[in-house]
Amino acid sequence: MRKKLLLFFLFWAVLIGFTTISCKKTTQNYIQTLLTDEQWQLASVLVYHYVGSSQLSTDTLNATCNLIQTFKFNTDNTCTYTNFDCIQQTATGHWALSQNELILSTDLKTTDTVASDNSIPFRSAQISNLGQYSFIINTGDLETYYSPTQVRTIYQYGFIRVKTQ
Repeated sequence: MRKKLLLFFLFWAVLIGFTTISCKKTTQNYIQTLLTDEQWQLASVLVYHYVGSSQLSTDTLNATCNLIQTFKFNTDNTCTYTNFDCIQQTATGHWALSQNELILSTDLKTTDTVASDNSIPFRSAQISNLGQYSFIINTGDLETYYSPTQVRTIYQYGFIRVKTQ
């Protein structure tokens, strides 16, 4: 009798465990949650110069910039970038991730009237690394296939998470 009672309680405990654990998943995915949770502060901008697959040099941009540059992703797929290119301004637009969530696209528009097409931030950027406290994106000449003599420039932006007050 004691074994039957133990098996009865064990059966109900397992059944309750399965029903509480098997909840429906939310529609928002983990990467979007990471991006929209807080704002991101620019930590570094590196520029890599290549000919074919050979790296020629590396430059650091904004090394003497005293303005804090922040990137804010909103859950409604709008975004803002303050002080882009170390110019006191606010760029606003929309953001989206590719289906495989490896490419970030934005249509940010800066208020800088001398900005060239190359300084429009993150029209298409490859997500290189995304963690809970930092992420890195690459932009520039990101073709999958390139010739051995093709000159390429890749900009790497490193961001860190900033808690908002």
